[in-house]
Amino acid sequence: MKQLTKAEEEVMQLLWKHQRAFVRNIIADMPEPKPAYNTVSTVIRVLEKKGFVGHQAYGKTHEYFPLISKKEYTRKFMKNFISNYFSGSFQEMVSFFAKEDNMSLSDLEMLMKDIKKDLEKKK
Repeated sequence: MKQLTKAEEEVMQLLWKHQRAFVRNIIADMPEPKPAYNTVSTVIRVLEKKGFVGHQAYGKTHEYFPLISKKEYTRKFMKNFISNYFSGSFQEMVSFFAKEDNMSLSDLEMLMKDIKKDLEKKK
């Protein structure tokens, strides 16, 4: 799966939020200064070519929707991120963020409990 650019991710975040939207709806939710209609339309067409977005046509107007869920993209993105920056080691990643963010022992224990609970659900 290809990674999203910053502009593509911004559009996808809004599509995931709305599930279905027209270009004008996406632009309405974007922060100021708002991009041009053609800019957002181009980003969406690129997302379609990459297989992230589909559309339904109503004459000349198109309603867009995500073809991949936010959860699925996040899972693949994080797997790639961990592989590229932490030699594929989840432990190295957690250790890095624990040190960088000065996580307390209780925070780490809560994280471990959550992970353990999720692993038990999968069994």
